[in-house]
Amino acid sequence: MTWWCTGLRWGEGRPELGWYGQGAGRGERASGLSYGTELAFRAEGERRCLGVWRGGRRTPCPTAAAVPARGTRAQCGECARIDRQYSVAADTTGDDPRPYAVYLAWFGPGLVKVGITREERGPARLYEQGAVAYAWLGQGPLMAARRAEELLGAVLKVPDRIPYARKRQVRAALPPRSEWADELRDCHARTAGLVGWPESLERVEFQVADHAAEFGLGALRGTTGGVRELVAGGVVAGRLLAAAGPDLHLAPVGGGELVVDTRLMSGWELSAAQPGAGVSVPVVDLSAVQGGLF
Repeated sequence: MTWWCTGLRWGEGRPELGWYGQGAGRGERASGLSYGTELAFRAEGERRCLGVWRGGRRTPCPTAAAVPARGTRAQCGECARIDRQYSVAADTTGDDPRPYAVYLAWFGPGLVKVGITREERGPARLYEQGAVAYAWLGQGPLMAARRAEELLGAVLKVPDRIPYARKRQVRAALPPRSEWADELRDCHARTAGLVGWPESLERVEFQVADHAAEFGLGALRGTTGGVRELVAGGVVAGRLLAAAGPDLHLAPVGGGELVVDTRLMSGWELSAAQPGAGVSVPVVDLSAVQGGLF
């Protein structure tokens, strides 16, 4: 029986690895992860397209196409094209009648972004992006939420994207929580006087929330390496220190801290490896990369 990894998920604020298998008795499953325990796996076979996940259901790739090991999406070109047709980010779903929420997300000093998510999803999108702290700005129709997002970018220069490399770089050395709140409060307050704020978007009073405990960030001391890609037969093993967004932070045998972007794990069949087996996949040394980015 073959199960393919679908990457890291956040079930009620707890990290889980998702799995997908075709046929009777299969489908979608998840296995919970616990900080402080050993995580050890081996990549088997070849990385395959996971098809399209939409509306709580997965449509398998008709050809189970092989996909590149370094891509962060386990999708072939055709499945990716179909996925984009239904993407809010791609601006193709303007007639969605469901209410949306606009948020400010904080990832570290000077790293604040604006975004939108379906109101019914609550903070799920913030977990998925690895937001250390966040505050809601408003709620209302999709097009009004988009307009507010564009307004913050154009007038206040608040970006709608922050590279994962920048997020990883600052996680181990965050300032006190009071500074997180101050930065979010300042940005939230500056939106109050914006000309052009959509009338149909109801403003939300400032309140900050954070995910530091759920992510386990207190265990981090400084990431020294990052998995570049998985390869057939390659092993990754280490004690799980923390998780944020799609990332797992491990302490492998021999010291250091290794970050694994689980988007690179998606589409692989993974089997259990011997605990303490170390790492036998391509790894980038972050100390040799300017700014610690990769």
